[in-house]
Amino acid sequence: MAGHIQDRWFKTETNSDGKTVRVKSDRHGSGLRYRARYIGPDGTEKSKSFSDGKKRLAEKWLSAIETDMTRGQYVDPSAGKVTFKDFATAWLASQTTDPSTIVNMELRFRLHAFPYIGSRSMTAFQPTHIRTWARALMDSGMAASYQRTVFANVSAVFGAAVDDGIISRNPCRAGSVRAPKLDPRKIKPWTRDRVVAVRGGLPEHYATTVDLGAGCGLRQGEIFGLAVDEVDFDGGVLHIVRQVKLVGPQMVFAPPKGGKLRDVPLADVVSDALAAHITCQPPIDVTLPWKTPDGPPVTAKLLFYSRERRSMNRNYFNMYLWKPALIAGGVIPERMPGERFIPSREHGMHALRHYYASVLLDSGENIKALAEYLGHSDPGFTLRTLHTPDAEQQGPGTPGHRLSFRQGSVSRTLNAKGRRPCASRSGKSTADGPHTAQGSGNPL
Repeated sequence: MAGHIQDRWFKTETNSDGKTVRVKSDRHGSGLRYRARYIGPDGTEKSKSFSDGKKRLAEKWLSAIETDMTRGQYVDPSAGKVTFKDFATAWLASQTTDPSTIVNMELRFRLHAFPYIGSRSMTAFQPTHIRTWARALMDSGMAASYQRTVFANVSAVFGAAVDDGIISRNPCRAGSVRAPKLDPRKIKPWTRDRVVAVRGGLPEHYATTVDLGAGCGLRQGEIFGLAVDEVDFDGGVLHIVRQVKLVGPQMVFAPPKGGKLRDVPLADVVSDALAAHITCQPPIDVTLPWKTPDGPPVTAKLLFYSRERRSMNRNYFNMYLWKPALIAGGVIPERMPGERFIPSREHGMHALRHYYASVLLDSGENIKALAEYLGHSDPGFTLRTLHTPDAEQQGPGTPGHRLSFRQGSVSRTLNAKGRRPCASRSGKSTADGPHTAQGSGNPL
């Protein structure tokens, strides 16, 4: 047996005859009697105390410790006394992933984990505690996808604790614990008419963001980070090399999601719309730190910027430009005075990418090529998450007709409202709505 059992109620002494005898100690009759002691793998002594009459239980505990050491499953009992909050905080500080990811995880822990399970010690967790917490997440009304993200972050903390030998099992992976389920329904993309309507609801100098989203499949941060020298008008290509993202309150330049640099076909109609936008709203130099708030400064001549001539803040854009455009397009209802906009996560600017992908799939585009254009590493992901539109949803005409957006052009809509779209460098009106690469007649 590893270690030994100390009886603290008795001690051994040598009497006058030179014999060793057991005599009562000063602690006799008070406190826990037996103390199981052993030397841990780190060379320090560990112990646990047991009451009178529990010597056999102490021996079993020591035997279990010896078995765990032999099997390589030993967990230091004292290490597990650290609370979930303290361990998760230390775990976050050791992460080397993207800074914005760390900031977002810290926010999720602070809002949705620490108030419920933060004060419990790591070794005290049972599956029932995780089931109760997961139910609280569900009852909070947050989206199922966000519940799943929070759950995965918490599970990662417990997984790290298992790796560090603090706990033996991850309670989030117990058989009786179920991770929040995602909505099984596939994303249903917008119709052409909805895209055009929302575009018409944006201020004129931001309307071209819709062309890039629905016509080239760019993410919001990639649109905000697009510089004029990354638009190849002659070659008909966009070079996607950066995005604008938030790390806490600080905006930074960073590589595209997943570090996946890519080239995206640029249709003639989108090219003309960009040329018109540049004529009306000349690009300016914007300097931001690279990747982290304390990163080296990087300057790019951005196509889209705020009225303060700074990089676009997604929070401002979404609240004060995109939401009103959704209302103007009939996507969400008008908010009442003093009330917030209704939740509309599925109608964010990302819906333009879904539209771009779905219409190209419906037109017979190669899924591998489409995944490259979208910056997806797995073409299967594109197919699993998107719902291919049918002709009834998209309106009359062939797929090529629906891609071209010639019907119901935004230029006529803008003129009907009294706006005059800027002329392109070729002298013709170009603000006739978002277009995809196939709408130009050039194959992707």
